[in-house]
Order: sequence, then structure tokens, then C-alpha cells
Amino acid sequence: MRATMAEAAPTMDRQRELAFERRMSDQEALMWSVEKDPWMNPNGAALTILDRPVDFDLMLAKIRFGLSRVSRLRERVVPGLGRLSPPVWATDPDFDLAYHVRRLSLPEPGSMRQLLDLVTRLYEEPYDRTRPLWMFYGIEGIQGGNGALFTKQHHALADGIGALRMAEVYTDLKRKPPRPPEVDLDQVFAEAARAEQGALLEAGADMSDSILDTATRTLGHNLRRQGGILTRAVGSVAGLLADPAKMSSGVTSAVDQIRSTLDTATGGRTINAGAPLWAKRSRRRHLEVLHVSLDDAKAAAKAMDGSVNDLFVAGAALGALAYHAERDTPVEAINMTFVVSTRTDKAMGGNSFTPVPLQVRGEGAQTVEERFREIRDLMAERRRGVSGRGAMSAIAGIANLLPTSVTTRFARQQAAKIDLATSNLRGAPFQTFVAGAKVLAGIPLGPVAGTAGNLTTISQNGSLDMGLLVDPAAITDPAGLRRNLDDAYRDLLAAGGIVA
Repeated sequence: MRATMAEAAPTMDRQRELAFERRMSDQEALMWSVEKDPWMNPNGAALTILDRPVDFDLMLAKIRFGLSRVSRLRERVVPGLGRLSPPVWATDPDFDLAYHVRRLSLPEPGSMRQLLDLVTRLYEEPYDRTRPLWMFYGIEGIQGGNGALFTKQHHALADGIGALRMAEVYTDLKRKPPRPPEVDLDQVFAEAARAEQGALLEAGADMSDSILDTATRTLGHNLRRQGGILTRAVGSVAGLLADPAKMSSGVTSAVDQIRSTLDTATGGRTINAGAPLWAKRSRRRHLEVLHVSLDDAKAAAKAMDGSVNDLFVAGAALGALAYHAERDTPVEAINMTFVVSTRTDKAMGGNSFTPVPLQVRGEGAQTVEERFREIRDLMAERRRGVSGRGAMSAIAGIANLLPTSVTTRFARQQAAKIDLATSNLRGAPFQTFVAGAKVLAGIPLGPVAGTAGNLTTISQNGSLDMGLLVDPAAITDPAGLRRNLDDAYRDLLAAGGIVA
């Protein structure tokens, strides 16, 4: 996924308006639904390392102002009618700023390992699904007098690009920015609640409607949005309402339709079992961090006729293969994903992305440069196969009509095939600050969600900062994988003529 904060430079100190849909998209509703299986935690998060702790009073003032400008921060999820009506976003009548913005301190000695372990535990904590789906933590007590800000948001709230744009709420261009205007939050919330009543009725949140009316409106909405694929499946799913005896065969038919779509997008049953050492799964998480010079990555990728994203994904693949080679374990192929943004409106928040499968073969005595070019070409081929909003969006409308137990079981089965998910975000190419503190690094945490691990990078102010979030039941030596990744990126830079 490629996003940018560069165009936000003139607007960070005067937060720009973001537009959000009232009704969850099918893709967002699917992520909201599958989280009922805690193994499929779809959280996205970021750890920002600072040269000092944030000015907490200034931080609170900036977030209060942000709440008046970014509607999604003040909204909770209102469920729809069963599996028929997608959830909608509505102002939280009981919003509590102190619940969402917290101040923590590490115990001595305040090491980086302690910090990474703390934010991993915070990441694992489930959301209160009756409140807005985000949390901010200002963290103090770090060695050397540093500070940190940990932010997390549910993936139904925003993808990586949406999260970067929402980060403008607290991001500054100078250490001592103008203090934001005072905001009467009670008035903001009251006006928002009054203004959205009509929109909530239109979106189907009014439960006084009859089941038939709600079903008719929702199915009509889904048919308009999804077109052909849902038209083919609607007979299998919606028909269950009229004839419960067909439930088993109807669900099977819908699941087959989803599987067929995924097979077309991913190669389906041709995908091998993946990394043999990474087959186990658990709910636990472990975080590692690595950094690569952005200028070096650009120069090396250009020398090999590729992009920074090509180099990033190639390094992830080569590091995963090296992990297995060190342990004398043959690998037929590593099953990966990379993310393609489907966003067309820069003013839109929310989610606009599709994960794209990538299978990197394990055999071959190629040089590092030859491996890079092979992976680059494979990524280009897979990217050309993305149409419209991508496979995930195409299947979400069907999946949302199925029983949650069926959807979560199927989602876990699909995720278990993936060894390493990757995502690439473009942050600010200039120095930024957070509530009086200088940003030193930003570590993204992408969702593992049933895979063995996730490697996400953000390019900012001359550095590729990477967060490696893994399931330690699958990847039992996370620090070892981090070293393999470090070596892989060093080898790729050398292949491109850059010697560290």
C-alpha cells in the first residue's frame, strides 16, 4: 500500500476535513464481523518514538479539536439487522475522552524491549465494541529521556492511508505549534447527533422498520454496489430467509462462490502449504523493529530497475527463505501478500485497499539481483490482475450474509495459508513533531489476523521504519527472523551498488 502525508504538509497545522461514509462498506463490515473470532484481530497501530515525552495537556487539546473535525473519532458502531443490514457509524452519546487517551510510564530501566513488549500487550487488548474504535497512549519513563506515542485503531475504522490522514490530528510541523482553538465537546457531540438522524434512517439503523423493509432496502443496496457476483449469490443466501430447509445447501453454495472468487484471485488450490516451520497459530504477538536508509533503498532499487516497494517485499521474501535455510528446512515457496490501494478520492477516510497474493518459490541458485528482478516481475503481474476494488471487496458482500461462525472459520482457513503479510506506507518526507516532541521514528504494526506474521514499513524523513509483528507460536525465533531480514536488505542494497 502506498500512501502519502507529503500533500498534507501545508495543512497539518490546520487539520483538513476528511469525508466518511455513514454505512460501513462490505469490506469494513467483514472486518468488523470476523473480529468476533479473537484469532482474527484486525487492529492497525503505530508506535512513534519521540525525543521527549509529549506535552500531555497540549495533546489533549489537539485531540479535542480533532474530534470536532474528524467525525469517525467520535463515532461508535451501531449494528444492523442480523446479517442483512451492514453496521453504521453513529455519534457515541457516552463518549469519554479519558477512556480513549491515556498516560503510561515504563518501569525502570525503561528499555526499548520493555517498550515493545508494552505496546504489544496494548495492541492485543480487545476493544469495547460499544465505544469508538481507537486508543491513544502517551508513554514516559523511557531510557535516555525519550517519550513515545502508541496509537491503535480497528481496521474497520481506517486502513493505513486513512490512519495516516487521521494522524494529522496530533502531528505538527514545529515543536511549538499554535495551540488549537478551545472546543466545547458537549456541543460538538450534541450537534453531530442531531445532524445525523436522517442519515441513520437512510442507512438502515432505525430498528423500527419491518424486517421485510430492511431486508429489501439492504439487498437492493448490496446488489447495486456489488453487481454481478452478489447477483449470482443472492439466490443462495437471501433465499434462505424464505426456506430455512435450504440453509445447509445455501450456505455451501455461497461459500463455494467465495472460494471460486478467491481461487481466481490467488491461484487457490495451486498454493502450497507454505513455510513448513510457520504452520502453528495462536493469539499471541511479538514485535521486532528494523530500519533501512530510504535514500539507499531508492538508489539500490533504481539500479536494479525497480521501486522501493519492490525492494521492501523482496527483502521480506528473502529474509523468510533465509530463516528456513538457517534451520536446514527446505521450502517449496513462501506465501505472501502485499497491499494495493484502491483509493481514488484523497479526501476520503476509511478503507480502500485490497491484499494481493504473492508466492515466492524457495528453490533456485540465483544471485540476489536475479531474485529481486524475479520478485519485481511477479509483483507487477499480480498487480495487473487487480480490478476494481479487488477480490476482498468482491467477496465481502456475500460473506456478510453468511452466519458469523461460517465467515470466521473460512477467514481463518484462508489466513492460515499466508506466511507473511506486507504493507508499505509513505509518511512525511520532512521532520514532524507531536505535542512538543520531535519524531525520531515511527513503527507501524500491521494486523497478523491468522497469518504467521506481518511486516509493515513506513517511509518517513529519510528512513524506512519497519514493524515486524509475528505470532510466536508460528515464528518461534522472532529476533532471528529480524536478523535474517536485516541481512536480506543489506544484501539487496549491495546488489544495487550500495555498501553499508
